[in-house]
Amino acid sequence: MNNFAKYRTRTILLILIFGAIFLSGFYLGQNNKSESEKVVSIINKDSTGVPQVDFASFWQVWNVIDEKYVPTVSSTSTASTDPPQAERVDDQTRVYGAIEGMVKSLGDPYTIFFPPAESKSFSEEVSGNFEGVGMEVGIKENVLTVISPLKGTPAYNAGIKTGDKIIKIDSTLTAPLNTEQAIKLIRGKKGTMVKLTIVRAGIKDPFVVSVVRDVINIPSIDTETKGDVFIIRLYNFSAISPDTFRKALRQFIESDKYKLVIDLRGNPGGYLEAAIDMASWFLPAGKVVVKEDFRNAEDAQIYRSKGYNIFTDKLKLVVLIDNGSASASEILAGALHEHGLATLVGTQSFGKGSVQELVNITPTTSLKVTIARWLTPKGTSISGGGLTPDVEVKLDEKEFAKGNDNQLNRALEILNK
Repeated sequence: MNNFAKYRTRTILLILIFGAIFLSGFYLGQNNKSESEKVVSIINKDSTGVPQVDFASFWQVWNVIDEKYVPTVSSTSTASTDPPQAERVDDQTRVYGAIEGMVKSLGDPYTIFFPPAESKSFSEEVSGNFEGVGMEVGIKENVLTVISPLKGTPAYNAGIKTGDKIIKIDSTLTAPLNTEQAIKLIRGKKGTMVKLTIVRAGIKDPFVVSVVRDVINIPSIDTETKGDVFIIRLYNFSAISPDTFRKALRQFIESDKYKLVIDLRGNPGGYLEAAIDMASWFLPAGKVVVKEDFRNAEDAQIYRSKGYNIFTDKLKLVVLIDNGSASASEILAGALHEHGLATLVGTQSFGKGSVQELVNITPTTSLKVTIARWLTPKGTSISGGGLTPDVEVKLDEKEFAKGNDNQLNRALEILNK
């Protein structure tokens, strides 16, 4: 559900070479072990830049499965006394499983291989509308975690909170799932129900929340005035967010106030371009907003302010963050903070500072792969734990339910000094 990822199409040479090795190696490996060793020998002598890799154990396991594997349940067996029947497991399915295992070994919850059905489903979700419960989720400390329920959505209305850990979706345990697999189970047709088993800090036992799915309309911006302070609540970084943010800033200027709160709590992020555009209203042209750190240092990119900066030194600014503030939220907050323009108030942000690219591996399969990390203007990795507020204030949920927002109140105190 992270729109933050940039989707481009290209071919990964290493995967294609692996595929070629597999096709030739499979034929050779069917014969005997010495032929497998020949494949390994070929790999070791390869001068194309492919690392030397010993595939001998891979082919040995493949052959043992072919020769010995018996499924625990045989659909062809007619009685319990019948000998187990050898059911051939589809070779291509095993290949996909091997690739998925290789990807999982990276330990990155955002790098995911999509076999044909999943690839088609993911492409449709990225390009169109979706029905679901309306929350952003991610893997944190190896557990599926709610980054933020979007305001006004079924998840929000059902009482799901930022930081909730989802340990089961209906009857499926989430521990072995990656983010995309979990999202696929949570989403569904409007009017259907999904049961989420939640673990929440401060509550002893897991509990179940039933949520009825609906068409998700993502909110954008709210504004409010409290005394001498103008407040902009930004709920996401969508394609239209720069325009709505500009209109909100116009209201702020027309109010003749100079104290501003940008509330990014529970904002899961979105488009990089939106974050850069918004930062440009406060930073002179050329100032660094964020750095993109690739595998190769020479590929690094620096994104700079467009120089709309319309505010004088009279501006007083506080940015509210919490552990539901992720990706583009962290880029905007980090840039304003490190350039000395904003005081950060709240709790530690989520720490989602990586870039994914969707790569077509074959006409029917794809790989969503992490290709870069986001660094703040001073070079701090956002994924390294998120942003730390200047003034830490934990939300008092009981008071918040009564309409008393202690985090916002602290921001107002700072601005009114």
